[in-house]
Amino acid sequence: MTGEAGGGARPGRGGGPGGPGGDAAYRRAGPTDGPALHALWDTAFGEPHVPALWDGDPGRLARTFVAVAAGTVLASVYYLPRRVRDGAGGVDLVGGLANVATLPAARGRGHVRRLLELALAAMDADGCAWSLLFTGTPAVYAGSGFRTFALRYPVGRPARPAAPPPGWAVTPGSPADWPALAGVHDAFDADRPLSTVRAADDWARRVPVWYAPPARLLLARRADPPPGGADRDLARLDGAAAGADRGAGEVDGYLVTRRDADRVRVLEVAVRPGAEDALAALFATVARDADAAGLTRCEARLPADPAITRALPWLLRDPEFATDDTGMVRPVRADPQRLARVTAAPGAFHWPGDYL
Repeated sequence: MTGEAGGGARPGRGGGPGGPGGDAAYRRAGPTDGPALHALWDTAFGEPHVPALWDGDPGRLARTFVAVAAGTVLASVYYLPRRVRDGAGGVDLVGGLANVATLPAARGRGHVRRLLELALAAMDADGCAWSLLFTGTPAVYAGSGFRTFALRYPVGRPARPAAPPPGWAVTPGSPADWPALAGVHDAFDADRPLSTVRAADDWARRVPVWYAPPARLLLARRADPPPGGADRDLARLDGAAAGADRGAGEVDGYLVTRRDADRVRVLEVAVRPGAEDALAALFATVARDADAAGLTRCEARLPADPAITRALPWLLRDPEFATDDTGMVRPVRADPQRLARVTAAPGAFHWPGDYL
């Protein structure tokens, strides 16, 4: 749930005499801290969506913790309560960590660890069962009790171009389509461990941010086979065939993809119950577009799911498996063994669109 810059080694009042962070105070953010936080995150991340998403959270100040010295915000930790499925029919309240950052001159002085203590105590008071984050620097969090977990996903060469199952029309979508896809997503992930129960605000703000262009949204609808054979059902990602059928029929499935150098990445997919063949149509579209663009690699960031496994030959040939080990969790109120079962459960997955 976003990356971070910097970390720390020891709790307490960070830093040494005369250096950045000496005699730092640790507290909740206040109304006047916004500009300083924006500047910190610009230095740490350089991504405009980081402060924009934070600004859209009405409860952000009570859940943002800062290290301050001599009027300067040196470091920050923010969390957002999220509802995450446990795979056993239940939903846990989870503290998702984000916007963890330290000014370069103040790193290594224990600020992040101290702020994590405050954030975890606040999560406990809020009733959070556990905490979740995604990071490229796990050592920053290990000392605070976080442990990594792994998500496996298939990779390989794009499948050879082939006509998808007949009766499907695949067309490009737009950001305006996201709210209408909530039902498809919720049904597909109803029992998926580690998946987020998305609220209306997620569909309106968070999902469009993480899947903004150059990511592309594809929609699958049932359609009568057009004249000329089933191959005509297939709309390329460049959108040439997108027009006529776009408003016709209910969307039965969607897929998010993004091109990067020599490869295409599949970032999210969902289909309605009983419409699993839509996966083959969506996957075939991605594979054919990859072939047309001369792309030689496909990373399918997808969970172990029977419907996905059956349709995977439409997307990949000779698939192998890669591992995403950027996820970390820490119990707050939950039993550690129960939390371990959630992250290791078959089919457990967390979509990039749910990062913070």
